[in-house]
Amino acid sequence: MTTTAPLRVLVVDDDFRVADLHRDAVDAVPGFRALEPARSIGTARSAIAEHRPDLVLIDNYLPDGEGVELVRSIDTDAIVLSAASDAETVRRALRAGAIGYLIKPFDSRALRERLERYARYRNVLDTADVEQDDIDRALSIVHGGPATTTRSATEQMILTTLGAREASAGEIATECGISRATAQRHLAAMAARGIVDVRLRYGSTGRPEHRYAASRG
Repeated sequence: MTTTAPLRVLVVDDDFRVADLHRDAVDAVPGFRALEPARSIGTARSAIAEHRPDLVLIDNYLPDGEGVELVRSIDTDAIVLSAASDAETVRRALRAGAIGYLIKPFDSRALRERLERYARYRNVLDTADVEQDDIDRALSIVHGGPATTTRSATEQMILTTLGAREASAGEIATECGISRATAQRHLAAMAARGIVDVRLRYGSTGRPEHRYAASRG
């Protein structure tokens, strides 16, 4: 059985008590692992180069500069955690590439929510090729927007192809002219929303095949 490696998070804050609180909050979220916190931009750069974290949680006011400037210079996802609440700092952080901004002080549940959103965002984009509706869904997730309930063009095409019959992801992919992975991803998403039903059919090898049909409910 394969397991998914936890997402590694680097906390950057010069207040060791705050840094430790944020580190513990990260470790409390399933699927995440906090690295040893960094106390400055310099130590953060070294930690990023050595450990290559998936996500950086960074304060803006640090002894050797502004966290926003570090965000601008690294190729790593980042969320700014700062007491700065002026619109200009927030805009600068977003222009620098931060995917989120939390104003201190905040409840630990707010950080947990952002981390859980980030995990879902990564899951949506964890594929070699994405379609426009994947990008739209990922951005909606990471920015806290409501999940889209409308069907994408690809989903509508899959439903039209399914019609009143039952078919596998491979069959649908061939008829729609899309990859099997794309068909599987959309079928799984529609199954989770109750748009299609999933059935198992056992062949001669004994291995079950997933078959899909439009829901009658």
